[in-house]
Amino acid sequence: MFKLFKGFYKPKNTRTVPFLEILTMAAETLWSNKLRTGLTMLGVIIGISSVIAITSVGQGVQKGVEQQIQALGTDVIQILAGAARSGNISQGIGSSSTLTWEDAKAIAQQAPSAQMVSAYLQRNAQVVYGGQNTSTTIYGTDLSYPDIRNTHPQQGRYFTEEELNTAAQVAVLGPTVLNTLFGQGANPIDETIRIRGEAYKVIGVMEPKGSQGPMDRDDQVFIPLTSMSARLVGNNALAGVSVSGILVKGANQEQLEAAQFQVTNLLRLRHNIYPPQADDFRLTNQADIVSTFTNVVGLFTVMVVAIAGISLVVGGIGIANIMLVSVVERTREIGIRKAVGATNSAILNQFLAEAIVISIVGGVIGMVSGIAIAFGAANIFKFPFVISVLSIIVGFALSLGVGLVAGVIPARNAAKLDPITALRSD
Repeated sequence: MFKLFKGFYKPKNTRTVPFLEILTMAAETLWSNKLRTGLTMLGVIIGISSVIAITSVGQGVQKGVEQQIQALGTDVIQILAGAARSGNISQGIGSSSTLTWEDAKAIAQQAPSAQMVSAYLQRNAQVVYGGQNTSTTIYGTDLSYPDIRNTHPQQGRYFTEEELNTAAQVAVLGPTVLNTLFGQGANPIDETIRIRGEAYKVIGVMEPKGSQGPMDRDDQVFIPLTSMSARLVGNNALAGVSVSGILVKGANQEQLEAAQFQVTNLLRLRHNIYPPQADDFRLTNQADIVSTFTNVVGLFTVMVVAIAGISLVVGGIGIANIMLVSVVERTREIGIRKAVGATNSAILNQFLAEAIVISIVGGVIGMVSGIAIAFGAANIFKFPFVISVLSIIVGFALSLGVGLVAGVIPARNAAKLDPITALRSD
């Protein structure tokens, strides 16, 4: 690396200073000025650690959300009921009773690309056991729901077809509800809870699924759709049992796209919707959600890394400034070294080595700090810890490049000093 700069100078009858000797002198000089060296490194440390930490956090968050969405099934279409309106104000998607259980059954029978279909009814309610109570989300579902959502009981069982048909008052708890009402590790099977005053027998506990954004997917209670509709909601649609949404599972991504087309047309026919009328339902594709989120997080990460890269530029300017000051402070030393035979090339390499040592050591400290910050963030905020080898390589290359670029001008200025002028300097 230092040989690249020797072409600028032509030493006469002088020995070439070994690279190891140059490096040793650079390290000794920097060590003798610890405070100045540390402050010079700070810009590089902050820049490199920011780049690595932000890249890792961005990739970790992205992977965590992808895992959560994939756990719900990327081959699933979710159909939500339309929005009711009060005056000219929309009450939000799902507030209108535009979907029915009969719609779900029709999709299962008439949409060839739909591998599995499940309808559900969702409400928030207070659940009571003994002296404990909690506000949670109640899901009235059919038998296909656990398979489509890839969530099954880890204790006890789900309700049966007979219990669904007879609107049995049985319930399956999410782990968060279990811990709140019964305590950590308790066995609630065959215990009785009350939902809006109605008694329900606990028959199972679902496996933990964690949080998806602000929503705790374990803070849920599952009961038969028929029981939910008849006992807790009591507002059946004219065409059948009203539901909040329908889940449609395809065999693969291609089948899912075909199912989306078939479901849309089937529901329009069933609901007597013809152009230019707006649909009274909305379809969302889990795969599209994953793709959109990945793109958004990726762009955000690139933007923040670019901003963090400014710290590296600041760090490089800091190194250049300190090295220029060092040349001025060490003018007499440079004159003495030249007087005893040091070549321009040796002086150049000496100052260039100091700049590169500062940037490399700062880069290493920055990389370690960045990894530590990313690891701490992953543990605190509960997302996967991901470190890209590419980000470490890029970080090291950047730190080396910063030192090389920032050290060239001060090093050349030092090498060009006239030894007589330098010796006269105070």
